Amino acid sequence: MDRRNFLKRVGAAGVVGSVAKQFAQAADSIPYRILGHTGEKVSMVGIGGYHLGTQHDEQESIRIIRTALDNGVNFLDNCWDYNDGKSEVRMGKALRDGYRQKAFLMTKIDGQTKTSAAKQIDESLRRLQTDHLDLLQFHEVIRETDPARIFGAGGSMEASLEARKQGKIRFIGFTGHKSPDIHLKMLETGFANNFTFDTVQMPLNVMDAHYNSFEKKVLPVLVKHQIGVLGMKPMGAGIILQSKVVSPVECLHYALSLPTSVVITGCDSVSVLQQALDVARSFKPMSSPEIAALLAKTAPVAAKGEFEQYKTTHNFDGTVQNPQWLG
Repeated sequence: MDRRNFLKRVGAAGVVGSVAKQFAQAADSIPYRILGHTGEKVSMVGIGGYHLGTQHDEQESIRIIRTALDNGVNFLDNCWDYNDGKSEVRMGKALRDGYRQKAFLMTKIDGQTKTSAAKQIDESLRRLQTDHLDLLQFHEVIRETDPARIFGAGGSMEASLEARKQGKIRFIGFTGHKSPDIHLKMLETGFANNFTFDTVQMPLNVMDAHYNSFEKKVLPVLVKHQIGVLGMKPMGAGIILQSKVVSPVECLHYALSLPTSVVITGCDSVSVLQQALDVARSFKPMSSPEIAALLAKTAPVAAKGEFEQYKTTHNFDGTVQNPQWLG
C-alpha cells in the first residue's frame, strides 16, 4: 500500500474522540485507560525507566517504583540499553515480593537482527527477574531503513514472534522520536506483512503540535486502527520547560487530554512522582478553548523545533552513538 492510499484510508478519523470513555477507575483513584485493541487496563500515567537508573542509591530507585505501584500506577517503561542495563536491574529488584503482579511491564530492545533481538530479550527478562514481559517494543525506529530491517528475513520481528509464541512476551509495539513519516512507514510495513502493532510510542506534547507533528500525522492512524497510544516526552526531557512558557502540570494535562492510553513521564525522585500522581488523580480533559489557548502560547517558540532536540539533533539517539546495539 502506498503512502497516499494508506493515509486516504485513515481519512478524517478524528483524534479527539472521547477521552473520558477510556477511563476505568482504579481503587485508589488513579484513572485507568484501555490499551488499544489489547483490552488491557493501564494507568493513564506510566513511569519512565531511564530516570530510574540515575539515583546514587539504588534503594531510592526501588522506592520510586514501589511507591508508584502502591499508589495505583501499573505501567512501567524500561529499555535494554538504559544506563547500561542498570535501569532494568533496579526495576527487577523493585518487582520482587509480589510487586511484579501489580505491574504492566514494558521494555524495549535495540537489536534489529533475529540473533541480537533474541539475546536482548533474554537479557532483559533476566535483569527484570520475570519470566515474561507484558509488552516488548522495538526501540528507536528513527532511520528510513529500520522498518525493512526489522521485518526482513532474519530480522528482529522473527525473534519477537518466536518469543511471543514461547510465552516470553504478550504484546509487541515500537517506539521512536525522530520523524512521524518513519513511524508511518513502520506501520505501513507492518500492514504489508499482515501485522498490526499492539502499541506505538512517540513524543506527544505542546511543542510537537507545531513542528513535524506526531500528533497530527501518526495519532489519527493509531486511533483508526485501535492501536495503543503511548505518549512520551510530555516535557521534552525537561527542555520544553526551558521555554518558560508552560509549566510541568500544563504539559501533563495537554498530553493526557489527547487519546493516549498512557503518558510516560520520567520520575527521578518521589517528589516528582507525587506531582504526576496528583495530576492523574485530579485530571479532567482540557476543553477545546483551553487547548487552543495553550497552543497559541507555545506556537511562537515551537515553530522550528528548538525545544524538541530529539527530532532535530542526534543528542537523544543512543543507537546512532552505539550502532553495535542494532546487531
